[in-house]
Amino acid sequence: MNGKILKNAICSAAVKLEQNRKLIDELNVYPVPDGDTGTNMSMTMNSAKRELSVLPDTATISEVAEKSASAMLRGARGNSGVILSLLFRGFAKGLAGLEEAQGQEIANALEIGVQGAYKSVMQPTEGTILTVARMASQQAQLTARGNADAIAVWEEICKAGEQALEKTPEQLEILKKAGVVDAGGKGLVTIWQAMLDVFHGETPAISTEEITRKQETTAIGRVDLDEEIKFTYCTEFILEKKKDCPDSFKLRAYLETIGDCVVVVDDDEIIKVHVHTDNPGLVLQKALEFGQFVNEPKPKIENMRIQHAGRIREAQNAAQDATYMRAEPEKQFGFVAVATGDGIENMFRELGVDCIVKGGQTMNPSTDDILKAIHATPAKNVFVLPNNKNIIMSAEQAVSLADRNVCVLQTRTIPQGLSAMLAFDDSFDVEGNRIAMTRAFEKVSTGQITFAARDSELEGHNIRKGEVLALENGKLAFTDKDLNHGAFKLIKRLVNNESGFITITYGENVSEETAQQLYLKIQERFGEKLEVMLVNGGQPVYYYIIAVE
Repeated sequence: MNGKILKNAICSAAVKLEQNRKLIDELNVYPVPDGDTGTNMSMTMNSAKRELSVLPDTATISEVAEKSASAMLRGARGNSGVILSLLFRGFAKGLAGLEEAQGQEIANALEIGVQGAYKSVMQPTEGTILTVARMASQQAQLTARGNADAIAVWEEICKAGEQALEKTPEQLEILKKAGVVDAGGKGLVTIWQAMLDVFHGETPAISTEEITRKQETTAIGRVDLDEEIKFTYCTEFILEKKKDCPDSFKLRAYLETIGDCVVVVDDDEIIKVHVHTDNPGLVLQKALEFGQFVNEPKPKIENMRIQHAGRIREAQNAAQDATYMRAEPEKQFGFVAVATGDGIENMFRELGVDCIVKGGQTMNPSTDDILKAIHATPAKNVFVLPNNKNIIMSAEQAVSLADRNVCVLQTRTIPQGLSAMLAFDDSFDVEGNRIAMTRAFEKVSTGQITFAARDSELEGHNIRKGEVLALENGKLAFTDKDLNHGAFKLIKRLVNNESGFITITYGENVSEETAQQLYLKIQERFGEKLEVMLVNGGQPVYYYIIAVE
């Protein structure tokens, strides 16, 4: 297996995963609208595909694997995306320094990836993507001992992965009850099988990338990048004319049959040529009939597709970097919080957060998004508040990439993040604040009112798409038909004898009138004993986010 084959395989796998993204998303057991597994894995793979698109086919297998791993690390979204990036990071370590790889080297590389992925998860759960990867790795080692062929080893990786995936419902009761296999495992098997197809000689899958590219470039205001490239190579040179040089019109006429953007300018001594073509060799050969190439300037042949992809990437990076201007550390402490919704973002800013990363449910930011925000925070020590359980791993991956000390607090909800900020004390050191802020957010009970994104049967609940879902500290508590009735019922469950405050944050899809009705009802029930606050958070997805402290 060489670099070109691996490059094509990874790019093709990114396309196939995108095509199956919705199918994998629908395997998620919880019907809440969130940053689904298929979406997160697809976005992670596409980050590698973008980087590989500008890598020449002459790159070694080591270079391809390293480029992919680096891109996935920074582009990792959600827990599934981070685990996928770790598998590829280990894979790259195993192939380091190699131009090509045999079966045993492939097996060893996968094993390193699996070990790295398991180490990253504090309490690995069997019946997940980790199990699928581990079982496939074990089979790869067994196969490689008797067969040095890389493709034969990959075939067994796919078979073992598929078999392990089919057994995931037997390992996780929640999958069995829902009648589905693990979504992350399905995504991984989809990637591996798509890569195998390319290893077997199939043409790599092609996506609608050109359409997407047009949308992206228009969105960032760079219409000039939105160009159609008909021919690959821009070819330029100057000829010193022969004594009996034919009319340069004949050269122009020929070039127009094999390219476009033809420019042929001549005088008594030289002919200057510019053409876009897929066959620069034919251009140069024909040119010799008219004269000889001069040494200065040298003939130039450039791949415009690679240049174009590079300009697109630079423009996208520039647009992202404009959001987070890099800042040198000036103060002792700084803060980055993941949040969305004008009201919620303002609350974090008022509490001292330096940078807000737009994100949350349905829009998990990448490791690179969080890293840019860290570098835009002018502090020596930066606390990161993910405020979502599916963003914690992405935030933690940024720690080793940052140029300053980073402490990721494992806040899983917006109320936990706000409580952590309230507990910060600038007289404490980093460790003292980590302990104090963690103790504070762990005391917060969070209720969330959202809607069912799909039909589901879960934990004894027969859920229908569009129903109101009440989540108590991240777990499904009940369903309801009425928004405020469900919210009121959830708040009653959250309140206990030690409660002192209730904060109701309403989202963008709740009118002020509806929110006021809930507030008055809660005030009437608990107002004598508890302090009740109503805040316009403006958040998407969640109708209400409720904090009880």
